[in-house]
Amino acid sequence: RGKRQRFVDKNGRCNVQHGNLGGETSRYLSDLFTTLVDLKWRWNLFIFILTYTVAWLFMASMWWVIAYMRGDLNKAHDDSYTPCVANVYNFPSAFLFFIETEATIGYGYRYITDKCPEGIILFLFQSILGSIVDAFLIGCMFIKMSQPKKRAETLMFSEHAAISMRDGKLTLMFRVGNLRNSHMVSAQIRCKLLKSRQTPEGEFLPLDQLELDVGFSTGADQLFLVSPLTICHVIDSKSPFYDLSQRSMHTEQFEIVVILEGIVETTG
Repeated sequence: RGKRQRFVDKNGRCNVQHGNLGGETSRYLSDLFTTLVDLKWRWNLFIFILTYTVAWLFMASMWWVIAYMRGDLNKAHDDSYTPCVANVYNFPSAFLFFIETEATIGYGYRYITDKCPEGIILFLFQSILGSIVDAFLIGCMFIKMSQPKKRAETLMFSEHAAISMRDGKLTLMFRVGNLRNSHMVSAQIRCKLLKSRQTPEGEFLPLDQLELDVGFSTGADQLFLVSPLTICHVIDSKSPFYDLSQRSMHTEQFEIVVILEGIVETTG
């Protein structure tokens, strides 16, 4: 048979696109932090570099404007004159002073004098703005690097599921294993059956979700995943597969989504 479109790919990506919702942009911008985390790495790096570049140029321009309005640029080499910022006589020097202050490098060649109250106010504003930008962007990058997408690649599922007799019961089985030595704490597994159905009232449900029992009543869904385990779903009278034959299994349109949840021992 030709392969049909999967609802959830083998790598865990959901093939769902939202459309005609209205106000999507404003909803994404209202939760800007999560939106940035969800972006691809190239866009994250672009926004990271762009934000810092714009902020640095803006603040350096503010220092240059103060020096220009006070006339410090024309008297920078006058030893008898006290400027707002010592040794700032053009835009590059104002930019270097901002970088030294923001990065706490402190070469000691350029510094604020006590004759410039507007510079002291700008310095306080620069410190607050720099802390906010650093917390926002560095926090975004840290969360994006610690996302469990790459960790999930070392959790292996069997390529195919099988139906066979086990302990005298017809059982749907598949295997799951952890390749890393670090354990999955509080690992729990769930299975969802996705298929379309029509209600007695005539309503068509294109993606109805049914829970497959993989040991919820006995606690078998709580895994101690130190070695590969076989997950079993008993096909009894409560199972959605109870009325299906082997032939109808090949013609029925459905999808089984397996969800493995747990806490990574090394990173939490």
